[in-house]
Amino acid sequence: MARILVGTCGWTDRALVASGWYPPGRRDPEGRLRHYAGRFPVVEADSSYYALPSARTTRLWADRTPAGFRFDVKAFSLLTGHPTRPAALPADLRGHPRDEGLRQEVWTRYAEAVGPLRDSGRLGTLLFQYPPSLTPGPEAEAFVRTARERARDWPFAVEFRDPAWWRSARTTAFLRDLDATAVAVDTARGLPGSLPPTAQVTTSRLAVVRFHGRSPHWGTGSKEDRFRHAYTAAELTEWLPRVRTLAEQAEEVHVLFNNCCADSAVRAARTMSELLAAHLPHQLRAPSAGQPPRPAGRAAEAGPGRSG
Repeated sequence: MARILVGTCGWTDRALVASGWYPPGRRDPEGRLRHYAGRFPVVEADSSYYALPSARTTRLWADRTPAGFRFDVKAFSLLTGHPTRPAALPADLRGHPRDEGLRQEVWTRYAEAVGPLRDSGRLGTLLFQYPPSLTPGPEAEAFVRTARERARDWPFAVEFRDPAWWRSARTTAFLRDLDATAVAVDTARGLPGSLPPTAQVTTSRLAVVRFHGRSPHWGTGSKEDRFRHAYTAAELTEWLPRVRTLAEQAEEVHVLFNNCCADSAVRAARTMSELLAAHLPHQLRAPSAGQPPRPAGRAAEAGPGRSG
């Protein structure tokens, strides 16, 4: 049976910082991460979607978190086929054609930057979230397969945003063939872009669930509108049987909350932790307690916003 780790998608969202969840004295980059890691055992790092991280920054992330803490790191936008501003690229790559050569170079730099998390045992997975424009078919499968081949020595998770991927059993077989984690999602139901709550284990190492909230603006509104939702205990309870099934087939399960509205994500993560503690107490992984402070330098920890 798996260890179940519950956390949030990011720890530096402006709405969370402004909510008061971080106490005085814990609002600088180091203090925020240490405060978060004392309460949750896993987090998604999403700043790497907007700009390539640096090895110095990820080394600090490792230094500021206890042994066994996990970071799921989002892939840079260019690697997943999202629009990418020239300014987001390193200066020496901005005039390069947007081709496989550029993606290979970007991947090389991205992998070097994330390396300290893998070396320290804190990397959960790389998260490749593909846009709705990536519709199922041979060309799309080839695009994903090429990304997986670049990252062949890395844990690799895939979230599809076009619901058509989950209308066929082929997707599950495809991800199993790639040894890639299929990311399950919770979104609003009944909308054109709604994603089904499909929870499949496609690699025995890891299963991931991302809770995006149930806003009626999913797929159409601003970023804040799309992810604004306060989960109720009843809504989260719906997922307990699915999480149990994932835990029966994977070594580790990450349950991550992406509903950004003040401190809604951390509150939902805490509620889910309490529900799992009541129903699956021997599998829920709590953050390590009593960890002594570790010396670390100063560095920025987050990007300019949210990708979802």
